[in-house]
Amino acid sequence: MRELNGDGEPWVSLVPMDGFHLADAELDRLGRRDRKGAPDTFDAAGYAALLRRLREEAYDDVVYAPGFERTLEQPVAGALPVPPAARLVVTEGNYLLLESGAWARVRPQLDEVWFCELDEEERLRRLIARHVEFGKSRAEAVSWVERSDQRNAQSVASTRERADLVVRSPERGGRGAAR
Repeated sequence: MRELNGDGEPWVSLVPMDGFHLADAELDRLGRRDRKGAPDTFDAAGYAALLRRLREEAYDDVVYAPGFERTLEQPVAGALPVPPAARLVVTEGNYLLLESGAWARVRPQLDEVWFCELDEEERLRRLIARHVEFGKSRAEAVSWVERSDQRNAQSVASTRERADLVVRSPERGGRGAAR
């Protein structure tokens, strides 16, 4: 975002879906912590409402969005400022194209959705490395990826055809966009 905004007033803001993870305490209460990262472990309604607010409402004050702190593995309220001058809000996340539950309210708030397609081997390598980087043993990371992340990936893959553009990673033999 810094490169796009330069030294002037920020006109591009990032509001990632990860800030809408439910806190571990709530996941424990709901019995979902062992599936953290699944669609029902996010505040999808809150995410859709914030996107709608940013899209439809004129605002004179900074709107604050939640972020996600990887070292804590927790959402952090009010971490990401979206100034009134923001003309472009970029969001990213796995479930932008889901059509179930509150997720169905996300897509109508977005002008375009690009699906980033990564080679399966590379995707697994990156996921395992991230889990290890943030505290899991390699065995725990592999188990989590096989048990939880893989199910989520299948759900995400099923939404590919609803994307406006599919961007292939170099590992997939692509140099850019398809579709």
